Amino acid sequence: MTDVAEDANDIEKLYEYGERLNESKDKSQNVEDYEGIIRAAKGSIKAKQLAAQLIPRFFKHFPSLASQAVEAHFDLCEEDELGIRVQAIRGLPLLCKDTPEYVSKIVDVVGQLLAAEENVERDAVHKALMSLLRQDVEASLTSLFKHIESSDEPIPDETIREKVLNFIRDKVFPLKAELLKPREQMERHITDLVKKSLQDVTGAEFKMFMDFLKSLSIFGEGAPTERVQELIEIIEGQADLDAQFNVADGDHIDRLISCLHMALPFFMRGASNSKFVNYLNKHIIPVLDKLPEERKLDLLKNLSESSPYTTPQDSRQLLPSIVQLLKTYMPKRKTGEEMNFTYVECLLYTFHNLSYKTPNATNSLCGYKIVTGQPSDRLGEDFSENYKDFTERLTNVEDLARATMKKLTQGMAEHNKAMAAAKTEEDKASIKIKRQNTTTGLRTCNNILAMTKVNGVNFSYQRVCMTVSLN
Repeated sequence: MTDVAEDANDIEKLYEYGERLNESKDKSQNVEDYEGIIRAAKGSIKAKQLAAQLIPRFFKHFPSLASQAVEAHFDLCEEDELGIRVQAIRGLPLLCKDTPEYVSKIVDVVGQLLAAEENVERDAVHKALMSLLRQDVEASLTSLFKHIESSDEPIPDETIREKVLNFIRDKVFPLKAELLKPREQMERHITDLVKKSLQDVTGAEFKMFMDFLKSLSIFGEGAPTERVQELIEIIEGQADLDAQFNVADGDHIDRLISCLHMALPFFMRGASNSKFVNYLNKHIIPVLDKLPEERKLDLLKNLSESSPYTTPQDSRQLLPSIVQLLKTYMPKRKTGEEMNFTYVECLLYTFHNLSYKTPNATNSLCGYKIVTGQPSDRLGEDFSENYKDFTERLTNVEDLARATMKKLTQGMAEHNKAMAAAKTEEDKASIKIKRQNTTTGLRTCNNILAMTKVNGVNFSYQRVCMTVSLN
């Protein structure tokens, strides 16, 4: 009975403190009342619940007690009783409503509370964070990103990092138009925060951040080239293009190819692909045969799609490697070698685009004379053996492509008959896949035939405009 009476007495005192503070015109004079409220944070369950309401309400009037009040309120956020925790969390944004200097500290704590397991508690945390973001978006974002950005000290709790990442993805990014104001200033701020967070991210996390960055207006369609180049530099950093390449490092290969594919839209907008191209030429192409087959194909496809945006200088450096690869994958007549049509398609497309940028290099490489009027045309030298070898391979490729097209056309007719006779949806689905593969094969052969047209020794080059098949 004594404990119950003491609890009732504590609650009564709390109400008295609150009433006096409410009625006081100069609340800063009621220091003892506010100290009593802070002490109640260590009292009974009901006292703690009431203290969780009163501490934020009068917080701004007692700057000399701010540290004590904040620590007492943080303790309430960690109470065993769910009701106390939820009440305390709801009060956190009020602590800095009129004292913005506390936003960073409060957001840091609330970010840690994202790991809460109870739905009602987690909902309170989300609402508190959104309220804090609307109070001071710059300070709030800076504090939140500290939970995910790389630092010399290891992040103590990976769960919190993941929860903060999910919150930023699901709650902050979709509201960028509302939260990021003034727009250019805040978009620049969050871009800088994202950059600091990219040193140790998964592939999925990196893609999430890049998708967000390219959605910002400062990187939009009207953005200057230097802004687009900034995104490319971020991708180059993720691809680790300054590292010595190890062909046994499958993770680096995957990351490199993924980043090159991600960079393609930015090459189209004027950003430089020079660092990627030179890295591929120096480190990857010389050991291409050692890559896994699926990675080799992805690399050749991405390289071919990047080739239209290569500078003349980089094209001149890369072209000899591409010609050598063509000789590797385009068999001579009557050798009986099988040919990978998609490899050849990608390489021919790359060859055409690079030759377009540096036409006077083709004479010495494959005997095709394109007169540009420059000394590098090397018209006085005899490259007839190169021409004979290369054209023989091209002719054989044409023959193989035509023969394959004939078979594929026959196969398409058989697929159509089979589809008409199919009884079950499962059978129809299987035939559709076969028909799609056949269509892709026909398109690949057509592309190859378009790219193997040559007009004698005085090769008349026309730029090929087509999309490489992505089968």
